[in-house]
Amino acid sequence: MKRVFAISGNQLSMSASRWLLGMLLAGLAATSALAQATSEQIAARGRIDVATEDDFKPFEFFENGKATGFDTELLELVKKKLAPIDVKQQFMPWPGILPGVVTGKYDAAVTAVLVTSERKGTFTFTTPVAESTTFYAFKKGAAIESADALRGKVVGVQTGSGMLGDLKAFDAQLKAANGTGIKQIVEYTSYPEAYQDLALGRVDAVANTRINLNSLTETRPGVFVIGQKIGNPVYIAWAVKKGHAGAFPMMNKALLELRASGDLYRLQKKWFGATFESMPQDIN
Repeated sequence: MKRVFAISGNQLSMSASRWLLGMLLAGLAATSALAQATSEQIAARGRIDVATEDDFKPFEFFENGKATGFDTELLELVKKKLAPIDVKQQFMPWPGILPGVVTGKYDAAVTAVLVTSERKGTFTFTTPVAESTTFYAFKKGAAIESADALRGKVVGVQTGSGMLGDLKAFDAQLKAANGTGIKQIVEYTSYPEAYQDLALGRVDAVANTRINLNSLTETRPGVFVIGQKIGNPVYIAWAVKKGHAGAFPMMNKALLELRASGDLYRLQKKWFGATFESMPQDIN
């Protein structure tokens, strides 16, 4: 079990971890101003380098040793439109993806990046590929159907994720209402670890997008239950470093064409069971 940051007297506080992450991204941005490849450089080398999370169902995951999921299938359609430019896809845990884009190691994050006002200061986002809202899941039999019942509970979430921001904001709302909020927020490197702890009773609930929790309850019926929403609707998109467009014009054009043709919505229906045709075209 890999718990990255947990709120306790002996470990790094959540506010300190958030500050350190912000300082890290700012420092990386300051020291890598020339690292991001330009469109001309990408054309010359004939390749776009992208990073994708290795286990975030249903967006991206491995099944029988083969990469699959919504973003992986969407990227295959994008590749056809980018030809003869190739796309090299690297799979990795979430914490290394956005810092890798900031340093220029990767031209884009082709993964489920929640668009937040904070991230807009560092990244430029493609046209959105999905829409979602943060909910929470709990183990069947627990009495946490109401979001207010998260008071005094231990809740897991992925470190550095947009869902962490939603969970912290919801915790602040609970405390503002009557002074009692979530007992502890535990951050994980990946969601499978959080779900394992939820099944074992080490945490009382796990916060994630409704799309991802739908996938969880479908694959483990009778084990987990989806509670109420604890965040507002958000958009999910691919990301490049702000001010270094590089691969952005090519990839965004391809995604807009897939929206126009309806192929993007067909993939949404396949993987999410719903379509989001009212999404704006530009979210920057």
